[in-house]
Amino acid sequence: MNQNDNKQELLDRRYMRMAFIWAENSYCKRRKVGALLVKDKMIISDGYNGTPSGFENICEDENDVTKPYVLHAEANAITKVARSNNSSEGATLYVTSSPCIECAKLIIQAGIKRVVYSDAYRLSDGIELLRRANIEMVAVEIA
Repeated sequence: MNQNDNKQELLDRRYMRMAFIWAENSYCKRRKVGALLVKDKMIISDGYNGTPSGFENICEDENDVTKPYVLHAEANAITKVARSNNSSEGATLYVTSSPCIECAKLIIQAGIKRVVYSDAYRLSDGIELLRRANIEMVAVEIA
């Protein structure tokens, strides 16, 4: 491993720890997920899973099932950057859980070139789609 690889790994771990801290903002009980969009070592957007703006911050119904309109952390980060003056083209997405298939489609369309994640989502179709789109996938363990 050369010095640049080691430096990138340290940055990846640092941003991933920050994504886990950001996940704490989620009101969801079942699973808290955080995401950061980084470009040129600058955080250009962030997100966590939760209800759309203006909705009550309750993610699960009375049976503890996630409500269908809850947004994933990746979708929140991508839509947030879309409403700003920043561009996600060529950015890295740090997300505490690997993306689902729906978020993978958004990641591709947003021009994100690299995804760093820690926990694997129960389905791997999101990772497979991102790899097919030549998006670099990096799994990072945070102790």
